Amino acid sequence: MTDRPPRFGLLLFPNITQLDLTGPYEVLARVPGAEMHLLWKDTDPVRSDTGLRILPTTALADCPDLDLLLVPGGSGVQELLADETVLAFLRSQARTVRYLVGVCTGSLVLGAAGLLKGRRAGTHWASRQFLAAFGAVPTDSRVVVDGTLFTGGGVTAGIDVALAIVAELFGEDHAKLIQLSIEYDPQPPFNAGSPVGAGEDLTARLLERMGPMLAARSAAVRAAAARLNAAQD
Repeated sequence: MTDRPPRFGLLLFPNITQLDLTGPYEVLARVPGAEMHLLWKDTDPVRSDTGLRILPTTALADCPDLDLLLVPGGSGVQELLADETVLAFLRSQARTVRYLVGVCTGSLVLGAAGLLKGRRAGTHWASRQFLAAFGAVPTDSRVVVDGTLFTGGGVTAGIDVALAIVAELFGEDHAKLIQLSIEYDPQPPFNAGSPVGAGEDLTARLLERMGPMLAARSAAVRAAAARLNAAQD
């Protein structure tokens, strides 16, 4: 890290899954002196995919040098896969940030920016198959570390990813103190947080419900991968 306080940037966008953002934010913001930036094209309120409105703090054009850039996921990812303003911003930041982070389907956006080729990466289990389109190596771990690239599984995994990053930056004891301070001690009432625990029937029912969204995401990924491949030829 530099002599100044750490600067953490988290991308915000319409139809974000707010816990992808707010889970890691809660962890990273507890690093002493941390400078937090919620980044979007402007500073108007942004609506999450469940209706929560979140206020960006920093426009992309005004983003300072960052130590870490985190991209969350959500249904709005489909639009980001074709948003050259956002993709160019990610490519530019990736040249200078110390850590690049994808939570849930935010990893797909990193892929569309050309930042995952040949690298191990994770995402939400229902979208994991899309990572290969961007040259990534899909990995089913809840937290995936490939050098200075940190990615994770769906939604709640963002808390785990952020704790792993804090441990990397400041040591395990610091991460444990933060974990204790937020009483992050998961004891879910059901063992249904993954397809393995939920079982085939429940998983199939959810995939059927998610069918239209996944079809739209598949089309968006194919188009984004084709643009990326054309640009790299």
